[in-house]
Amino acid sequence: MAAGLIYPLVGLGDRFRAHARATEGMYSVLLRAMAADWESGGPVRDICRGWEDAPRGALVQLRLLAGVHRLVLSGRAPALVRYFPNLGGTADPRGAWPAMRRELSGHLDELRQALTIAPQTNEPGRAAALLVGLQFAVRHTGLNQIRLYEPGASGGLNLLVDRFRIEGHTPGQWWSGPTDSPLRMPDAISADESVRWPGPLDFEIVERGGCDLAPVDVTTEAGRIRLASFVWPDQLERHRQLAAAIEVARSSDSPAVAVQLAPASRWLAAQLRSAPSAGVLTVVWQSVTRLYWPAAEVARVAGLITAAGARMPLAHLALEYPNPESDQPAQLGVSIYLPGRPTHHAVLATVSSHGGPVRLVPTATPR
Repeated sequence: MAAGLIYPLVGLGDRFRAHARATEGMYSVLLRAMAADWESGGPVRDICRGWEDAPRGALVQLRLLAGVHRLVLSGRAPALVRYFPNLGGTADPRGAWPAMRRELSGHLDELRQALTIAPQTNEPGRAAALLVGLQFAVRHTGLNQIRLYEPGASGGLNLLVDRFRIEGHTPGQWWSGPTDSPLRMPDAISADESVRWPGPLDFEIVERGGCDLAPVDVTTEAGRIRLASFVWPDQLERHRQLAAAIEVARSSDSPAVAVQLAPASRWLAAQLRSAPSAGVLTVVWQSVTRLYWPAAEVARVAGLITAAGARMPLAHLALEYPNPESDQPAQLGVSIYLPGRPTHHAVLATVSSHGGPVRLVPTATPR
């Protein structure tokens, strides 16, 4: 998600250029070329016709780039491989546009269809933020048996948080997860000396599930390519983390979580209808979803969580941007509901767009 970009009500060419100015590397080069091609009536204009008035949050440019990336990942655009670092390419990205333009012209219908697919990375780096929230909730409630629910779960990778090795300095050494996990995040959590964060607590996820309007089956090659296509080609650490998380999900020791096709509010209503067994904490986790939900859906989800929190121990963990149209980082917020007690709200950390590093804030210190 390209938070912090502000697009005025102007043509797509101007949007592409605005995004190019806010980034660097290969996609910055391609975005500028796409802007010029749009304005000159080239294949970008043919593909994007009808999207001129799309909301700026639709990120038409990233949908198109992801469509091209899928062509490359699936072996159908071999001339572009040499420019894609995630596939071993080392060629100067400034030479990529002519080859990309030919691929645009040769796959017009497929790339028009690609614009209907919203950006979706299922960023495994955000699992570090989820872990911080879970640790806070376990310490605050005294409950270490967890049923974990995630609306907007994509491929369900972050629901495997207990199967990733996550480490940090807070300011002492801090860790969680199996040491032999394919996904290791060695410096995912940090804090300055003013934060007194206790050592990690044991917890067990006894139930986990998620929903999405476009679930991705990460056990399939098509699912892997779908998620990888939205990760920029020169962001190699993100590709490494995604590949490792998918390896965990495909492992026979930790099978992938089935993500149901459903709107958040309808699915959550079903999950929260009944209370768990005594001693189990319900955790609802969301990660950069509010941007995509209509206001009415945001209100419905909030109402469901508040109502459920009056009946059962519940923690709501939300990794969201406080203002998507500013340069403020995402924040990890937590709300703890214990029946008969006041609700406890706190901001625990600031988090980069892609998860790490998670930086604890002084007010995060658990009781």
